[in-house]
Amino acid sequence: MKISVQETDEAVVLKIEGRTAKPLVDELDRTWQKLARSLGSRTLSIDLRGVTFMDTAGRNLLAEIHAKTGAKFLADTPMTKYFADEATRGSRPNA
Repeated sequence: MKISVQETDEAVVLKIEGRTAKPLVDELDRTWQKLARSLGSRTLSIDLRGVTFMDTAGRNLLAEIHAKTGAKFLADTPMTKYFADEATRGSRPNA
């Protein structure tokens, strides 16, 4: 998994690429927690277009981030659109 952050004065994009699964989700959570402290009034977008797999822990984290920030998701395949829709609905998928 690769995580990158692009910041401007108005917005932040959190880009996730590759397999998003335990234990790597912990790194995503640490990145998100650090980013949350400096987000302020900027909008957050989460770019899922490079994600190839996401387990339950990753999907739950997306839902948590969305619930706290109203983040927008960038998705381009049926799989990444599913992850975005699931997080937007605030569902907590079962394993």
